[in-house]
Amino acid sequence: MVGAFAGVTTVGPGERSARAHHRRNPALLSTALPRAGLTLALLFALAAPAAAQAPLYSGLGGDQGYGTECLFRNDDRSSSAIDITPAFPSGLRFFDSTFTTVYVNTNGNITFGGGVSTYTPDAFPLSRTPTRPMIAPFWADVDTREAPGSGTCSTESAGTCSGGDNSIWWHLEPNRMVVTWHEVGYFSCNNDLRMNFQLILTGVPSCGGGATDFDVEFRFNRCEWETGDASGGSGGFGGTPAQSGFDAGNGRDYVAIAGSRTDGIASRLCTMSNVDDTGVWRFQIRSGTVVCPEAGEFCDTGMMGVCAEGVTQCVGEGTACQPVVPSSDESCDALDNDCDGAVDEGDGLCTSATAVCDRGVCVDVCFEGGCPPGQMCSEAGRCVEEGCEDVECPAGQRCVAGECQDACEGVVCPAGLSCRAGRCLDLCEDVECDPECTACFEGECIARCDLEGSAGCEAGETCTADGLCEPTACIGVSCAEGEVCRDGAGCVDACEGAICPNGEVCELGRCVSAMSVEPEMDAGMMSAEDAGMEMEEPDAGAEADAGRMVPRRDDGCGCVTPGAPREAPAGLLALVGLAWLARRRRR
Repeated sequence: MVGAFAGVTTVGPGERSARAHHRRNPALLSTALPRAGLTLALLFALAAPAAAQAPLYSGLGGDQGYGTECLFRNDDRSSSAIDITPAFPSGLRFFDSTFTTVYVNTNGNITFGGGVSTYTPDAFPLSRTPTRPMIAPFWADVDTREAPGSGTCSTESAGTCSGGDNSIWWHLEPNRMVVTWHEVGYFSCNNDLRMNFQLILTGVPSCGGGATDFDVEFRFNRCEWETGDASGGSGGFGGTPAQSGFDAGNGRDYVAIAGSRTDGIASRLCTMSNVDDTGVWRFQIRSGTVVCPEAGEFCDTGMMGVCAEGVTQCVGEGTACQPVVPSSDESCDALDNDCDGAVDEGDGLCTSATAVCDRGVCVDVCFEGGCPPGQMCSEAGRCVEEGCEDVECPAGQRCVAGECQDACEGVVCPAGLSCRAGRCLDLCEDVECDPECTACFEGECIARCDLEGSAGCEAGETCTADGLCEPTACIGVSCAEGEVCRDGAGCVDACEGAICPNGEVCELGRCVSAMSVEPEMDAGMMSAEDAGMEMEEPDAGAEADAGRMVPRRDDGCGCVTPGAPREAPAGLLALVGLAWLARRRRR
């Protein structure tokens, strides 16, 4: 056991380094939530097993040091309503509601709105009526009726607190509640195997004021059984094993540790962790929603190609590493776009019927042994860029002017988009932030500029209703489709200045495949007159996939032709075969 909480470090809001132009206070930051709600079935990210289990916090008073309040010996019973305002004056906001009372249930959980006697854990999300919002470190058929060594199996009168092993305790102090299931046995009156675990709730100041956000910690010290006899078990195992996690009580939202209700869950809880601390599981409740300490961190999805780089999210059954760049149709760009382990495979990757994809670039056949200026005829009879004929680039790169370049190098995405793995994406499209505390910027939840304690916006900027700083001159300006407001320039073409990734052109502020654009003249390519350029050999034009940009026309069309080399982002090897495990703190 360890002492009380003087030296305990609690889990605060997720933090990342602040962006200079917002000068935000990192202590106010939270983690990102996916837009689709909390019903996705995802796998929980687990640390490797280790030998020792977590010590429980003691020194809290009472017979066993776990507090002075004790649940009488019973089977399937609950405490009366416990007033938690001495610890959390504003109550606790959990999913859809704010609560000022809580119920401690014998069967390894606490609930809001009433007690729960169900001994066999139902699968989350709960549908049984009435449903109660639940926090469950170990929901299983706990039976505390027999004091070890007594030989007596009987229920005590409510209000009795006889102490000893096989008992349940709780403790309240300012900003914290601790519930301990101390050396508890399982139904029916079995205490040959024990579970020893703790639930700790710690208040965290809410950036938006009002009801308290809080952190949740499960601590597992001894894990020897997982099923009661009435749940189909025998000797503490089999049947329907324990469940660990959270349920909103609304039939929809939940978070469950992977392995819940399956054999081995007890061992997993004691020997694994989501925070690299064996037997310890930590979560954050922000604006009522369960998030995880690792949510929003970059991770390795274990997938191939552009799907390799991921970001952790805490939804459904826990934390999952989801791709930053989703799978898409294969194109000629030296990337594994469809995440199947093969690069540039398949037919029809180039717009010209005579072109083929060669090392990430669409090239034509040599015409009578000749090629356009700057290109040479390879041994395979294809026109390739001079200096690239013998260059072999790693996956995710292609040769330009004799050098290997990444897929985003030199790409300038249209306003509001960012380049990842050779694609210009709206990184906030599938991210929902805590609306009271954060707003999405470039795929991450950052502190709102209107929060108390925030440095606000820079000169010439105004904090908008969505919590982001925008140029003051653009406040209230409504632009047409395909246009954006820029400080000092008003509404401008969103494609202005954009250099789309290889094989794409800018249309209405989005980079789209050149093959999907309705052809005009020569498949969307500009003529010499359109481009405002002189071309000595008009027939030398490469396909759009050749990855060369020409000056833009006044109408905002971004087109592709042979010429200057394209560039792409260093550091994206992680997306094409290397695992980018860089950890960044949340802004």
